[in-house]
This record gives sequence, structure tokens and C-alpha cells, in this order.
Amino acid sequence: MKTKNSKLYNLVLTAILMGVVILLQLFASAIPIGTTNISLVLIPIVMGAMLCGPKSGAILGFTFGAVVLIGGISGTDPFTNLLINHHPVITTLLCLGKGTAAGWGAGVLYSLISKKSTVAATFAASAVAPIINTGLFILGGLFMSGTITDNFVADGQSLMYFLIIVCAGLNFIVELTVNTVFAPALAYVARLFEKSSAQVR
Repeated sequence: MKTKNSKLYNLVLTAILMGVVILLQLFASAIPIGTTNISLVLIPIVMGAMLCGPKSGAILGFTFGAVVLIGGISGTDPFTNLLINHHPVITTLLCLGKGTAAGWGAGVLYSLISKKSTVAATFAASAVAPIINTGLFILGGLFMSGTITDNFVADGQSLMYFLIIVCAGLNFIVELTVNTVFAPALAYVARLFEKSSAQVR
């Protein structure tokens, strides 16, 4: 009975967080930082990964990537739109892959470290998500170097400088800071709510 309740809780919470991911990503598309947009969606993705496991984190990360991809296809995200027009396969894999990997990686890291320290696991999972997301973005950009260089890189700049400093630099710092501050706090509140609900039942 406890296992069934746990599975139902994880399913419902993942579905709720999925809605939050979609809303946050649509909202975040109006907050550009540099060439790309801030990914506030990493907060609910990490929450799902910590509270429900790596599978939930991966599903939420995939949802995030799907919203970005749809924005690129529709043209509401000009940067992704240009890349998908020139590199449809790579851009699709990048959009879906980096979010999925970030959510799954956060969940796996949390599961491993939480056996020794829940606090350390919480902050580690919150930090690793933006690291994976940004790292894969930079790696994917290298496979589309020609298009990015021709359309975005200023004279005198290198592709790596553009990807790491111009494109991901400030964005990554903001994502890392916001994620490590809010994700642990919200996950803690969610755990308290879960415990109180269990006592009522």
C-alpha cells in the first residue's frame, strides 16, 4: 500500500512540476540574458529529481527541451530557430538531450550523495543541473560552429569565447546561483508538506 501511494505521489508531483516547467520556460523566453534565455525551469526539474528520482528529473528535463524546441520551430526563440533551420537533427538532439541529461544527472547524484548527507546531496544536485545543461550546450555549439560563427560571433572573437563568455557566461552564473538558492529551499518545503500529509493519512 505504501509503495502504491509513493508511486502515485511521484506521478502527481511530476505532473504538477511538468506544468510549472512549461509555464516557467514560456515566461523565461521573455527574459533574455545575452544571446540565450535564463533557464528558471531548472528549479522544478531539480526538485522533481530530488523528490521523485532520476526518472522524474529526466522527464521534466525532456519537457523543458521540448518547449525550447517548439519555440525554435515556431520562431519565438530566434537563436534556436536559426540553428534548427541549418542543423535540424543536431539542434533537436541538443534541445531534448541537455535538459534530459541535466534532470537525470541531478537525480542520480542526489541518490548517491543523500546516503551520506541529504544537505550535501541537495546542493550538489542543484549545482550539477546547470553545469550539465550549459556544458552540453557549449559542446553542441561546437558541432554547429560554422552557423554560429557566421551569424553571431563578432570580428576578433573566437567561437569558444562566444559560447563560454558571451553566450553562456552570465546565463550560467545566474542559473547556478538561482538554482542552488531556490531548489533546496523549495524541496525542503515540499518534504515538510509530504510528511504532514502522510501523518494526516
